[in-house]
Amino acid sequence: MRYLVILAAAVFVACVGAQPASTIRPAIAPQQSVHHPVYSKTGMVASQEMTASRIGARILAEGGNAIDAAVATAFALAVVLPRAGNIGGGGFMLYYDAESGESIAIDYREIAPLTAHRDMFLDAEGNADPVVSRFSHKSAGIPGTVAGLWLAHQEHGRLPWKRLVQPAVDLAREGYILPKGSADLLVEYKERLCKFQTTCEYFFKEGGEPYDFGDRFVQADLAHTLQLIADNGPDPFYRGEIADKIVAEMQAHGGLIDKASLAAYEAVLREPMRGHYRGYEIVSMPPPSSGGVHILQILNILEHFPVAEMEWGSADQIHLLAEVMRLAFADRSKHLGDPDFYPVPVDWLVSEDYAAELAASIDMTKARPSSDVSPGVAPPDESPDTTHFGIIDTEGNVVSNTYTLNLNFGSGVSVAGAGFLLNNEMDDFVSKPGVPNAYGLLGDEANAVEARKRPLSSMSPVIVFDDGEPWFATGSPGGPRIISTMVQMIVNIIDHGMNIAEATHRPRMHHQWYPDVLLLERGYSPDTRRLLEARGHKVVTPNSIWTSAQSVAFRDGLYQGAADPRRQHAGSAAPETVNAD
Repeated sequence: MRYLVILAAAVFVACVGAQPASTIRPAIAPQQSVHHPVYSKTGMVASQEMTASRIGARILAEGGNAIDAAVATAFALAVVLPRAGNIGGGGFMLYYDAESGESIAIDYREIAPLTAHRDMFLDAEGNADPVVSRFSHKSAGIPGTVAGLWLAHQEHGRLPWKRLVQPAVDLAREGYILPKGSADLLVEYKERLCKFQTTCEYFFKEGGEPYDFGDRFVQADLAHTLQLIADNGPDPFYRGEIADKIVAEMQAHGGLIDKASLAAYEAVLREPMRGHYRGYEIVSMPPPSSGGVHILQILNILEHFPVAEMEWGSADQIHLLAEVMRLAFADRSKHLGDPDFYPVPVDWLVSEDYAAELAASIDMTKARPSSDVSPGVAPPDESPDTTHFGIIDTEGNVVSNTYTLNLNFGSGVSVAGAGFLLNNEMDDFVSKPGVPNAYGLLGDEANAVEARKRPLSSMSPVIVFDDGEPWFATGSPGGPRIISTMVQMIVNIIDHGMNIAEATHRPRMHHQWYPDVLLLERGYSPDTRRLLEARGHKVVTPNSIWTSAQSVAFRDGLYQGAADPRRQHAGSAAPETVNAD
């Protein structure tokens, strides 16, 4: 194996929780580097919460493989990162099996209930109602996380299932020390969460008083739910006690999820998307993820330009990336949807001929108005949460996993007696063609609401191969900004020769066709901004691009971890830093 990097959503920080920070070994890296990865000799787990990373690393220390550690990490995140880590949502997993040399894609995206229909989010005047599609019991799709993790374990796991889920059970039952970022976020979202009495009771003290940074946060109902899953696998969730509680919650508040919908859910094994960039093989998720298709499409177009010769962060490079993203996101709105319901023209979208045609349409001297590419309308607000983790074991197996509730804390609806939040992924369908979702994304009939259909997603776990061996893998939260972040991570590493930490720390940009604005994180030169505005770009500088690309790696006999400072409390953990008791 020449190189291996996994980019997951994590920041290396001191351990928060019960384990002493002194067990974390200091990083080593070439001194000429500005930003340094973390190093290990025994594997790496990187996630958005250090407590979850350490649980995954302990599984590796006990002889588990990357899939075992992924199951443990995912369930732990459902406890310590309730705004995105989940059992009430869904996601996508890429897995590279070192023994067979094969990569597989596991689609455990949420599915529309059996009674869902095309016009379910339209009001009496035929207009889309975003409150119903985002913050109601009707906004929840059938969760896929438990089924997806079970499928991964059945196919490639080594340790007993219960051993992998039990740490999350114990964490929920005994509680954990609430980090500052989590405490602050609960205060920020209190008004929305406390619209639902059960959610308010779960996440706030008696009388609605917020938990403070440093408080011990106990989740007894969630512990019971996780214990059922640990002891019995997914059956209680889809057919038993947990399913009964989900259905009771739905029936009491006008939701659509019923027992038949839950029992019919299945996670799906899919063939990954594959393409090439500068001679490296790029592997990502197929539809209903739009990420794999459009990451490959963007990279195919970039092949026609000398990106490596452009100065990083220059007006030329940013202009090129923006123009290419504009074209790809316009195609996303027209052509992407659930391939089980709609014939997505994947081969054409990622073809070399189409890339050449689009490349020839780009004017390097001026921005092309998005209305000239395809008409559209401006979106409302944006919210970015999801979470990604990456794992590599000493055998060379790789997991790159992105999963979500959609918005922060999903729908805000908690299942009474079960202790977990439900997603609001039904908003990722097109409620009405031409009307954007919460992420500002427009869509067409290919992504219209339909029973048993999976909504389109931007989640984009990626693995990159060099001469048949895994080199790096990447993933991030951020809604549509996931796609642009993944492209920039690949360009930073391949075209600009950055190490994984440097690639992660660089400022990011984003363009998604509509709204027709170019987002630039703080850190770019003011002169660059002026040059871009002179070319016709409307430049906006948000506080953050709202993505977070965590990293673990293997190179020259050492495993590496690099994490994104854009989100608090994340971290990379190695087996030798935890007690394998």
